[in-house]
Amino acid sequence: MDKNINTATLAGGCFWCVEAVFVELRGVEKVESGYMGGRVKNPTYREICSGLTGHAEVVRVTFDADVITYQAILEVFMTLHDPTTLNRQGNDVGTQYRSAIFYNSEIQKTTAETVIKNFGENKIWNNPIVTELNPETVFYKAEDYHQSYYALNGAEPYCRAIIAPKVAKVRSVFLEKLKKS
Repeated sequence: MDKNINTATLAGGCFWCVEAVFVELRGVEKVESGYMGGRVKNPTYREICSGLTGHAEVVRVTFDADVITYQAILEVFMTLHDPTTLNRQGNDVGTQYRSAIFYNSEIQKTTAETVIKNFGENKIWNNPIVTELNPETVFYKAEDYHQSYYALNGAEPYCRAIIAPKVAKVRSVFLEKLKKS
């Protein structure tokens, strides 16, 4: 049986945190950390951290749309970070940590607009949503040591203090509905 494979590219602060959540979801085939939305070709992590390249830390989520919808991907995304803080997630500050959805089709754009509107109208967050909605540009895969970071470094203090609670939050919100078995 053929799979209905699609991708979603999302920026919600540190890519380690976002990646750790999406690998948990049923229907997600692959999650890669990387960079998008900037001016420099083949940027490095060090360049991204300077804030001068214009890139955001992103994850590219490859998923089977017959198992998990793009809308569901976005709903998880909107709950795992604070989409109301401009260029910041917790202690991570700078444009590289902005909230953004990079769409690859008009259908994705329309779906993202609807999800953002619904989250705003339902007052899920106390402040207005500042998540950017931009067309996809070139995806630059991050260095190997950024891939599967939480899975490989879960005992590290940052992982225990910052990433683990995000994974637990999404697990509790979406329970068995979206979790891999």
